[in-house]
Amino acid sequence: MDMNFPTLDELAAGLAAGRMTSRQLTEECLGRIADPAGQGHRAFIAVDPDKALAAAEAQDRLRKANAAPSPYAGIPISVKDLFDLEGEVTTAGSKIFVGRPPAAADAPSMARLRRAGFVLIGRTNMSEFAFSGLGLNPHYGTPLSAWDRESGRVPGGSSSGAAVSVADGMAHGAIGTDTGGSCRIPAAFNGLVGYKPTARRVPLQGAVPLSSNLDSIGPLARSVSCCAILDAVLAQSAPPRLAPEGVAGRNFAVPDRLVRDGMEAQVAAAFEAALSRLSAAGARVQEIAVPEFAEALTALAHKGGFSAAEAYAWHEGFIATGAKDYDPRVLARIMRGAEQSAADYIRLLQARAGFIEKMQLRMAAFDALLMPTSPILAPRLAEVARDEDFTRLNLLALRNNAVVNLMDGCGLSLPIHRRGEAPVGLMLAASPGRDQHLMSLGAAVEKIFA
Repeated sequence: MDMNFPTLDELAAGLAAGRMTSRQLTEECLGRIADPAGQGHRAFIAVDPDKALAAAEAQDRLRKANAAPSPYAGIPISVKDLFDLEGEVTTAGSKIFVGRPPAAADAPSMARLRRAGFVLIGRTNMSEFAFSGLGLNPHYGTPLSAWDRESGRVPGGSSSGAAVSVADGMAHGAIGTDTGGSCRIPAAFNGLVGYKPTARRVPLQGAVPLSSNLDSIGPLARSVSCCAILDAVLAQSAPPRLAPEGVAGRNFAVPDRLVRDGMEAQVAAAFEAALSRLSAAGARVQEIAVPEFAEALTALAHKGGFSAAEAYAWHEGFIATGAKDYDPRVLARIMRGAEQSAADYIRLLQARAGFIEKMQLRMAAFDALLMPTSPILAPRLAEVARDEDFTRLNLLALRNNAVVNLMDGCGLSLPIHRRGEAPVGLMLAASPGRDQHLMSLGAAVEKIFA
């Protein structure tokens, strides 16, 4: 994996100093996307080079006139094929939406990125309708993880193309969605940073939904600072002050059960080494009992949980006329929602409210929870060929992440593996609304592993 691409701050400095132009950056990214030996044809579903170059040239003209809308104006980023962009068709990684009318307007989140001057270079591939943590797509192909590409590893999902676009330098940041890990899992599998904000932080309008209760919009990028910049634009907030202080005196809690179950040896070694390094840096790392995790995952996964119920409600009409065009694995998960009654759904809402309240009390004494982002390494494509293996590994990849969405929290995954080793992510999770605190904390943790 080549992780020597610049951060957003480094690019902003280069643009400000005139060492590069937006057109040059965009041409470089487009060249990598078009490279027949690369992953661009799988990582992207739609790219319009002329439109991207025109946007880049417009930002170069504004910068020359000292009218750049932000320091990051002109930097190319990718967007998941889940967001409406004016004049473009939103397919959500499916075939059934190919003939849809183009979007009449940008999704609010996309409009905010454009106003900041980012060049939206293309629409990235994804698990169909965002319903998988592994990133497979039988319609458009599956982009390969940046690690061990010779063996053909899954990229993580559902924001699969988003992660690969950044890892391979086809974009300098990416926007994805996260319902149960869809920003954090691909980040972990590709050696990147991925962020899941408190859901209400970024408006969901103009994005094809999976679960209205659990969906969130977040960035994937090369550093915590990059994610903080993109998140601030998406949320229309001031970027957090990523203070230089370290982790000394910070209180971290490590759940004593569930989150380590099924850990592969390399993940376990990297996670334990990370905890030791945090302790050596002065952090207080304490193992605690969190019985609520197992209780919540059992209660809130009943008959497919929120994702199945809310996806089925949204897809019911499309399934009636086009079920044969769905990825069979995605369709099977959506159809679990048809099993739920109104009483089942009301019980889900009640169980989640109780879980959120219990977790806020549980976490009150700590700065963040620490968990492996995924207890497994990115599986080989051959390992998920059988449905039973796909289901088992998909649930393992999603498990630790899902509890953060269920508790309405925020979560940050950052890489902790040593150079040359398989990517492993460390997840920091905090209570709802503590996004800026978590970003600052993540930046301090990141320095330990730089």
